[in-house]
Amino acid sequence: MAKIADFQSSDAIAWCPGCGNFGILSALKRALAELDVKPENVLLVSGIGQAAKLPHYLRCNTFNGLHGRTLPVATGARSVRPDLTVIAVGGDGDGYAEGGNHFIHAMRRNPDITYLVHNNQVYGLTKGQPSPTSDRDMVTTMTPRGNPVCPERPLALAVASSCSFVARGFSGDQDHLVDLMKQAILNRGFSLLEILQPCVSFNKVNTFDWYRKHVSKLDDKHDPEDRTAAFEKALEWGDRVPIGVISRVRRKTADELEGGGRPPGSEEIEIEPAAFERLWKDFS
Repeated sequence: MAKIADFQSSDAIAWCPGCGNFGILSALKRALAELDVKPENVLLVSGIGQAAKLPHYLRCNTFNGLHGRTLPVATGARSVRPDLTVIAVGGDGDGYAEGGNHFIHAMRRNPDITYLVHNNQVYGLTKGQPSPTSDRDMVTTMTPRGNPVCPERPLALAVASSCSFVARGFSGDQDHLVDLMKQAILNRGFSLLEILQPCVSFNKVNTFDWYRKHVSKLDDKHDPEDRTAAFEKALEWGDRVPIGVISRVRRKTADELEGGGRPPGSEEIEIEPAAFERLWKDFS
């Protein structure tokens, strides 16, 4: 049985004290342990940003790539290593701005990967510029008179794109978030789990207190397979912000559409430790 300690990294965490990312990190460790997934069978892929640092703080296979280019790497890895649990990690800027095009087409292709998007409604790594999900009129370091642009609604886009699993969680509700992560990982197909998480340094509006007053768990009356209802919940934002499973669509995965199995030429090869060390030094 896998344990939370199996995923514990010794790397020092560089997030600000009180950052909502800590709750996401703790929840992911719990989810993987409760699913009894071994660290060697997990691949975490990320781009650039505070959210993208999360793989550094888990003990498993990781790939840290370019800004907004998380999903192509995760999709490629899943196609050649279908035995791995592939999880892509990004922020609202990394995933919905720079990575917006990849986000749309990944939902179309439906690879069997999980996409965790940390949404703090601001660019936290580069000192607080507005992100695609920043509210209109939000005051940031780059918009002292207020953000003039209407926010993107990524979950509504996901529902419109027939994404196979669409959910939203809150980093301040651990038990609920762990359950959503487990459902996302177990879902066959592209699973989007957006996670609301405060940025304590640059977003002084959407704080832990703000979320606790506004988030509302979806109850059993909501049918995630009712596309109209799902679209309405995906657009809901304001006094009430729904969290939970918003939409499910039963679709064939990319593997199933392509016949399954590894593509030709992607067989595993043995690499001698000494050769790997030389290669590592060449790129260090």
